[in-house]
Amino acid sequence: MKRRLVLAAGAAALSSPAWVGAQSAWPARGPVRLIAQFPPGGLVDTVARLMAPHLSQALGQSVVVENRPGAGGLIGTDYVAKQPADGYTLLVSHASVHIYAAATRNVMPFDPVADFSHLAMLVEAPMVLLVRGASPVQSLGQYVTMAKTKPVRYGTSGVGSANHLFGELLKIDGQAPEHDHVPYQGSAPAMQDLLSGQIDGLFDPITTNVAQLKAGSLRALAVSTPARLPALPSIPTFAELGYPSMTGSQWLGLSAPKNLPAPIAQRLKALMPEILAKPDVMARLEELQTLPRKTPVLGDDFTTLIRSQIDTWTRVARRAKVEVIA
Repeated sequence: MKRRLVLAAGAAALSSPAWVGAQSAWPARGPVRLIAQFPPGGLVDTVARLMAPHLSQALGQSVVVENRPGAGGLIGTDYVAKQPADGYTLLVSHASVHIYAAATRNVMPFDPVADFSHLAMLVEAPMVLLVRGASPVQSLGQYVTMAKTKPVRYGTSGVGSANHLFGELLKIDGQAPEHDHVPYQGSAPAMQDLLSGQIDGLFDPITTNVAQLKAGSLRALAVSTPARLPALPSIPTFAELGYPSMTGSQWLGLSAPKNLPAPIAQRLKALMPEILAKPDVMARLEELQTLPRKTPVLGDDFTTLIRSQIDTWTRVARRAKVEVIA
C-alpha cells in the first residue's frame, strides 16, 4: 500500500503545474547552439553572428554560433536533424541544402521537410549574373546572343547549386546551346577566374559582390528579384528581360530538429520578426542586399514554401538534366 501511495504521489507531481512549468521554462540553461553549416566569413556565418546576441538577450541565455561545414552544407544540416528536439540546437537553414540539393541529388541523408521544425525564413539573397567590368558584353541580350553561336563559359560554386540551375535555365530558355558550365569549389575561385578572364560569366548571390559592382570591377547583367533592387536600380531583373522563370533567391531560415515542442517553436517564431527589424540588424542586411520579406514567413507557411520550392526546382533540374550522384 505504501509503495502504491508513493508511486501515485510521484505521478501527481510529474503532472502538476509546477513540473510542467519547469519543463516549459526554456531555456533553463545555456548555451543554445546556433549551427552554421558553412565556414566562418560567409553569409550564413555572418547572419548567424548578427542574430546570436539579440537572440541571447531575448532568451536570457547564451547563444553560441557553431560552424559545422562540409559537403555543401549537408554535414551541418544532417547533424542538426539528428539532435534532440529540446530547443538547445538550432540551425540557420539554407536553400542551397533544403531546396537545390534536394532537387538535384539522387540521395539525401535527411528529409529536408519531415526531419525539421521549420520556424522562420530570415532573409533572401538574390542571384545575379556577373561579367568583368572590362568585358565587352554590356547586356543580358548580348550575352545570350553570344552563347548561341560560340562557347560562353560561366562559373558557379558547384554542380547542382542554385547558381548552376540558374545557368542551365538561361541556356534552355535563351536557346543558347553554347552556354557552358564550369563548376568550382566555391565562389571565391570562380571570381578569381572571372576577373582574370578564364571564364566569361559568373552566377552568384549578390551579397558578396556589392562593393565590386559599385567600384566597377564587375558588371551585373541581371538580378533574380521580382523588382529592381532600390540600392542598385541600374541592374535589370531577369523577368523584365524576358526570363520570368529565373526569379528566385537563396534564402536563409531558422530551423530545428523535428517535433520541437510547441511552446519553444512559438517563442522563436515570435522573436524572429522582432530581431530582424532591429536597426543594427536591418542596416547590416541592407549593406549585404540580403533582406527579410515584408510579411514574415513563419512556421507552417515556411514549411509549405520549402515543399513548393523543392517541387519547382526538381522540375527545373529534370529539364536541365542536372543530377548529383552521391
